Amino acid sequence: MSEKKKFYVVWEGKEPGIFNTWDKCKKSIDGFPGAKYKSFPTMEMAKEAFSGNPWKFLNKKNVVTEMSAQELKNFGDPIENSICVDAACSGAPGKMEYKGVFTANKQQIFHQGPFEEGTNNIGEFLAIVHALALCKKNNWNVPIYSDSKTAMKWVADKKAKTKLEPSANNEELFDLIDRAEFWLQNNQWNNRILKWETKAWGEIPADFGRK
Repeated sequence: MSEKKKFYVVWEGKEPGIFNTWDKCKKSIDGFPGAKYKSFPTMEMAKEAFSGNPWKFLNKKNVVTEMSAQELKNFGDPIENSICVDAACSGAPGKMEYKGVFTANKQQIFHQGPFEEGTNNIGEFLAIVHALALCKKNNWNVPIYSDSKTAMKWVADKKAKTKLEPSANNEELFDLIDRAEFWLQNNQWNNRILKWETKAWGEIPADFGRK
């Protein structure tokens, strides 16, 4: 079976452009410090990427091939001056942790856990509230991205509507939930909480990389 054709975009290299072979792309990037390049399955996507923001595409682990260039354009680009949050949980329930990063450079600004007998939704919820509290403390009026619709709704409702049962093992976690709900009910914020569009932008920058 023949190998699928690829088109190589070089944003920063000896000769920026679109190349139809790896050898040509390699000549442009070899020996060039900080070269920015990526392969795409179609010329249309390559042209769209070359004329756009390289960060949007370089952030992805894999280019999403099922979306057309027009569909990608409809989603637009994520706001770089923002915070992204994510959680990871090994089981349901299981050991859970969460973190927040600056979107533009993935610099970690907080990390909590692991906590025993948690869920991913709880972690996502706590991560958003943690980010909101940090923004309020530092007067950061930036958007917060999450890829969890459930957690975003819990924050909007100011209530973590989890079905997880309290136990001796997750007592610390439920204490954090109580504190997060109390904070939401007693504070105001201007930060927008936005959905990270994984299908268009790739994995959220705060992703733990365990999928």
